[in-house]
Amino acid sequence: MTTKTANPGAVPYQATHPGILIADELEARDDLNQKELAHLLGVSSTFLNEIIKGKRPVTADTALVLEKALGIPADFWLKFQVQHDLDLARIKEKNVKKVQNIEVWSIIKNYVPVNMFKKLGYLSDDIEKNIQQIFTIFKVQSVDDLINQFAERKFSFYRKSQKLTVDEKNLFSWSALAEYEASLVEVENFKDGQQSLIDELNQCFLENHNLKQRVKSVLADHGIKLIILEKFTKTPVDGYSFWSDKNPAIILTCRYNRLDNLAFTLFHELGHVFLHLSENRDLKFLDLDDKVVTVYEEEADIFARNSLIDAAVWKEFKKYEFPLSDKVIAQLASSHNIHPAIILGRMCFENNTYKVFSSIDRLIK
Repeated sequence: MTTKTANPGAVPYQATHPGILIADELEARDDLNQKELAHLLGVSSTFLNEIIKGKRPVTADTALVLEKALGIPADFWLKFQVQHDLDLARIKEKNVKKVQNIEVWSIIKNYVPVNMFKKLGYLSDDIEKNIQQIFTIFKVQSVDDLINQFAERKFSFYRKSQKLTVDEKNLFSWSALAEYEASLVEVENFKDGQQSLIDELNQCFLENHNLKQRVKSVLADHGIKLIILEKFTKTPVDGYSFWSDKNPAIILTCRYNRLDNLAFTLFHELGHVFLHLSENRDLKFLDLDDKVVTVYEEEADIFARNSLIDAAVWKEFKKYEFPLSDKVIAQLASSHNIHPAIILGRMCFENNTYKVFSSIDRLIK
């Protein structure tokens, strides 16, 4: 009689006791019943019945008499018993691990919007794999590390505004996911060709064709990572810039899908890259609505405005009375190779109003 070799890494649904084989043998034989076998073994019927029902182990002594009574080698019975005991131990270990995973997962759900991560395809129905995926994304080794990271990010990010309604769990997770996604991207070595980059990007905005992909490609050629990442609920964030490995990274949500908003947000984050991150790679800049204005933010805003429309050109534009007609905007845009949506967006911003009727197409193409 032979048995299949068990997969050492597999955990069975239940452990099979050698007693079940005794029962099978008795059922297959017409010349032997349980009472007669007990007599041959020199044990009581109750004793044998407990072995068959898995309530008693097959010992070495029992294995020897089974060999003589049934013609099945003693070492087979002992190996069967050892496998049963190992399976029981593995099942117990698996169940303990399962309970531990459920406990860990219940804690994780307090700090991570797991449904959003599942919707985006990062998680499955396997809790153990999901836990490891969360640890990988958040770059932690344990749930305690995750909790500590949440506290640290909460202090550094959410103090920027007293007015925003921010879901702290979502913003914490969005920023961690942004950094994780950036870590997966490889681009050229970072180049300090600031003006050439500005010129190339402005040309992309002027043409507004396959815009996001073209901007991403231009930035990659200059050694800057760009990720477009959907914002989470109650996370009023437009951009996020930081240093990722050997390169600066910019994360955009494009939540308004407007060319002027994309252009300004991108150049604002580029301002952080060239003015701040190049000097201190430990800094991180999260561009929230109604963020507290700092020197860093003011400098990034100025960089963005001047990169999109030169200061001297803007001074010329300001001679016109607001609101400008679409015809005037089109003329100014044409004469200075600027997309009209960028001029319109700047005019609205400078006059603190966006309730201006215009037929200018501001959508990203």
